[in-house]
Amino acid sequence: MLSLADSRLPVGGHVHSGGVEQAIADGFIRTAADLADFLYRRVTTSGLVAASVAAAVADGVIEVGAAQREMDARTPSAAARKASLAQGRGMVRLARRMFPDHDWSAHRPTTHLPVISGSIGAASSLSGFHTALVLVYTTMSGSATAGQRLLALDPADVSIMIADLGAECERVAAEAAVGLAETSDPVLDIFAERHERQPMPLFMS
Repeated sequence: MLSLADSRLPVGGHVHSGGVEQAIADGFIRTAADLADFLYRRVTTSGLVAASVAAAVADGVIEVGAAQREMDARTPSAAARKASLAQGRGMVRLARRMFPDHDWSAHRPTTHLPVISGSIGAASSLSGFHTALVLVYTTMSGSATAGQRLLALDPADVSIMIADLGAECERVAAEAAVGLAETSDPVLDIFAERHERQPMPLFMS
């Protein structure tokens, strides 16, 4: 599960900033402290929602088709849905190679990243909590890395920032494992929509 969550793999995490690129372009993020605040905000809103869906799938509380509909309903931004489906497509491709005997047909023709992550968690014999924890961490660390690159921050500072958010990631994962979350953040949706209209963005989202 951790191998498939690695942003260096062609799941596409390394080309998705999770709204950081647009937040920087709009002046919402200017400093390392701003980035830390953004990461906390993302983890506790969209990160929580995504992790709750992944946890439910991993624990067998909800089947894949219903989970797809729940993710659609909880992702009001069309641009954010597009990014989730793009990363989900890459994750399915890797999952099929890592677990060739597993039936992944429920994830065709498209699947959201949290939904396929939940199925991989189940295939890896992980609990919903641990599946959610992996997803929350990668949600946060991917955006942190994007911020580091775009703001030319000291990698050590960003690593400490990620470590400092570790306890919050565990808290969010624990909450996600209890049931489907319904929180949202309209500002993150606005960033997603504005980013898709940028003429030459460095990241896909």
